[in-house]
Amino acid sequence: MLRPVDAYIHLGGTMFAQETTTAETGQRRRRAPKVRAILAGGLVLGVGAAITLAAWNDSEFAQGTFTAGAFNLEGSTDGSTFGENPVTAPATLGFTANTANMAPGDVVTAPFAVRLDSTTTSDATVTVSTETSTGGLVGLTYALTQSTAFGCGQAVTATLVPAGQSVGTTPGSVTFALTQGAGTDPGAPVNLCFRITADQDLVQSQTGSTTWEFAAQSQ
Repeated sequence: MLRPVDAYIHLGGTMFAQETTTAETGQRRRRAPKVRAILAGGLVLGVGAAITLAAWNDSEFAQGTFTAGAFNLEGSTDGSTFGENPVTAPATLGFTANTANMAPGDVVTAPFAVRLDSTTTSDATVTVSTETSTGGLVGLTYALTQSTAFGCGQAVTATLVPAGQSVGTTPGSVTFALTQGAGTDPGAPVNLCFRITADQDLVQSQTGSTTWEFAAQSQ
C-alpha cells in the first residue's frame, strides 16, 4: 500500500515520487519550534551585545610670551660724549690740521668711535660705506684703521680701509664687530681713525665733502 506522496524528484526525464512517512513528518514538526526558539534567542543576544562605552578626554596647553629687545648705535668725535648722528645731521670729524688749505703731501687725521648704547640687547656687525659725496675730491685718498684707544696716535689693531683709497669711495665688505654692554652699561666702543692724504693730483681751490656710514646690524 502506498504512503502519501510529499514530493516528486525529476531524474533523467522521469518523475519519481518521494514518499514521506507520518513519523518523519511528526519529527520535522517537533524540531521546527526548537529552530525558531534558537533563532529568536540569537536575535535577543544580538541586541544585548550592542554596548556603548564612554570616552575619556584630556588636554595639555602651552603658552609663550615674547618681548622684543632694543638696538641702537651711537657715535662720538671726542671719545667720551656719545650720541645720535643721523644722515641729516652727521657728526663732523675733528681733523688735526686745517682741511680748508690743503696742499699736495699734506696728511690730516681725525678720530671717531662707535658703540652700542646701554639699552641694546644684541651684539652687532658694523658695515662701513660711503653715504654721499659732493664737490671736488680729486687727489685725496684715505685710510681707516682701528686702534686700542681713542685717538689717531694709538696703536693700530686692524686696518679696515688700506691707504690709497679715493675719498668718496669705500671698498666692499668693510666690517667690524661690536658687543653689547652688561647690565645698564653701554657696550665697549670701537675706536677708529681716518687718515686723509693729499697727493700731486690735488686740484687747486676745489672744495668737496664726503659722508661715511656706519651701519650696525644685530647678530
